[in-house]
Amino acid sequence: MQDPNADTEWNDILRKKGILPSKESLNELEKKAEEEEEQRVLQQSVVKTYEDMTLEQLEENEDEFNEEDERAIEMYRQQRLAEWKATKLKNKFGEVLEISGKDYVQEVTKAGEGLWVILHLYKQGIPLCSLINQHFSGLARKFPDVKFIKAISTTCIPNYPDRNLPTIFVYLEGDIKAQFIGPLVFGGMNLTVEELEWKLSESGAIKTDLEGNPKKPIEDALLSAVRGSVPMRQGSDSEDD
Repeated sequence: MQDPNADTEWNDILRKKGILPSKESLNELEKKAEEEEEQRVLQQSVVKTYEDMTLEQLEENEDEFNEEDERAIEMYRQQRLAEWKATKLKNKFGEVLEISGKDYVQEVTKAGEGLWVILHLYKQGIPLCSLINQHFSGLARKFPDVKFIKAISTTCIPNYPDRNLPTIFVYLEGDIKAQFIGPLVFGGMNLTVEELEWKLSESGAIKTDLEGNPKKPIEDALLSAVRGSVPMRQGSDSEDD
């Protein structure tokens, strides 16, 4: 097919008869197409630019965008703001909070809608309490959307007996959902952070990535050992003389 832009006698005849547009018109159309393409590329560049900006940078550079950009940026700003709020809420804690009795209502009862609170009652000088406080620090970092708190037992519950320590209460919106009281519940000083994580996950307070109870293989092994140590009874009782 012949190029309509070529300078040929035939094209000149077609232009005179209005079949082909004049060369000036063709140049204008080409120029317009180039400008539209440049605008499209520029627009994509602008979108990429403000997608990489923080909320503060968007505020500082808002005078550089046109009306269409402003609408897109406002939508993007609202999206970023919602994401930021969601992230801030999800990562609200991340460390263990120490409280006393006067803080209980505010930090536990009025903790907030849909918020899980895990409270450890402890006393200084009890090794298992110290171990659980150590595990709490790691779990608080792993589950920053859960409020992990600790309190010396008698500051929250006057005359709370030491024999019940350590004690863990699990709350949801101020209501107790689970409780673990006394050293036997935790299995003594052999308690690992994974075992504590699994125990708390069974209450629903945390969503663990553990695939199963880390203590179960040990329990199964102990049970097998106990069964193996009991001699099998053979035959029947001797007959009476």
